[in-house]
Amino acid sequence: MAFKKDFAWGVATAAYQIEGGAHEADKGLNGWDVGSATPGRIFEGHSGDVGCDHYHKFKEDVALMQKMGIKAYRFSVNWARLIPMGTGKVSEDGKRFYTQLLTELRAAGIQPWMTLFHWDFPYVLYQRGGWLSPMSPAWFEEYARVCAELFGDYCDHFILINEPQVFLGEGHFQGKHAPFLKLSAGEVMRCAHNVLLACGKAEKIIRKTVSHPVYIGTAQAYWPALPAREEDYELAERETFGCHEDFGSVNYYTDPLIFGRYPAEFEAWQKRCGFTYAAKDMDIIQSKMDFYGANTYSGDYVTLKEGKAVRLTPPPTTPKTDMRWNVHPDAFYYGTKFLWDRYRLPLIYTENGVALAEWKDLNGEIKDYSRIDFIKRYLRALSRAVDDGVDVGGYFYWSLMDNFEWAEGFSKKFGLVHIDYETLERTPKESAYFYRKLIETNGEEIWK
Repeated sequence: MAFKKDFAWGVATAAYQIEGGAHEADKGLNGWDVGSATPGRIFEGHSGDVGCDHYHKFKEDVALMQKMGIKAYRFSVNWARLIPMGTGKVSEDGKRFYTQLLTELRAAGIQPWMTLFHWDFPYVLYQRGGWLSPMSPAWFEEYARVCAELFGDYCDHFILINEPQVFLGEGHFQGKHAPFLKLSAGEVMRCAHNVLLACGKAEKIIRKTVSHPVYIGTAQAYWPALPAREEDYELAERETFGCHEDFGSVNYYTDPLIFGRYPAEFEAWQKRCGFTYAAKDMDIIQSKMDFYGANTYSGDYVTLKEGKAVRLTPPPTTPKTDMRWNVHPDAFYYGTKFLWDRYRLPLIYTENGVALAEWKDLNGEIKDYSRIDFIKRYLRALSRAVDDGVDVGGYFYWSLMDNFEWAEGFSKKFGLVHIDYETLERTPKESAYFYRKLIETNGEEIWK
């Protein structure tokens, strides 16, 4: 096995989870700024107001990445930091911050991968209807144009949107994430359609605005079904792309972008919910995707019982992360092959990582050997898919540093770097040194 010579070994973060500076300069509010202030929504009342203070410490963080040998950095722009009212006037402070960050990354030899939307929707636009508004695709198009104009000379890798499965499913349907809504399924379908229109418009305006070639995709939350037996392979693939009426499927959000149509499996559900759309919308939505970005942490084993697909309860010996997610490396083998079979696009794992219950030992160190083991197991499974001919172009560990894990606050530790939230001191964990060796050997370290 050998990963490509130009394999993108990276780390990932998101603006609200690390930046802080929530009320600095003329930054506008987003849904998380406002929503996290309501008691009971976030673990122990945490908020991202300060976070990891990346807003002030970005130079230190870029220098740390350079020492770790990081080749690529996936980060997101806080829409309301750049355009405080969501549309219209651009913030000079927001422009300065992201320009300086990009300049530092380029100087450090780190390739920037810019995510335009990682869940921090401007609150003033939410008050005007949010993703339910028919104007939301145009708002996003304007925002994408501004990012392309301001940052296109510094960045040629763009991720349009992160995990619609989560910010729509958990934020608009289940009410667990910002904007903490419980809409009807038909209303969420309307939101999802506007998100897809927004992506289609953004992809086209970025290519029109940036003078050099760009590399564009999305990042989808991907939790594949896995075959419990080899004879369950086709069953697992069908289950992965089936309609489960929970807005968690990847193909609901990617078939329209790539093929220009919704998956047939979802038509009956859409009809039952009264969802309709103009056929010409698909001309806007269908886009040129240069890669498929997948955020994968686990999957569920399935088998056939009495003629039906059944998701199996894992045995008690199955390792679980601090998120209570099962450690199932097969998600990186079968899940990778399923995506390749369906889309035939170069695959980038835009997120993968593990939350562990951990703290500094008496020597001030974090020997997170379970995280190292997790990375090895998943990348070994990925190497099998590469051996089978799947085009895999990169892997971004989630996350560079411990951060605000949405409704879980700061209680979950995903980082290669420990953050002391009182002093804001950064301390690389044992996994950070492992990851440096992994990059130096272009993946060969997973076999040691």
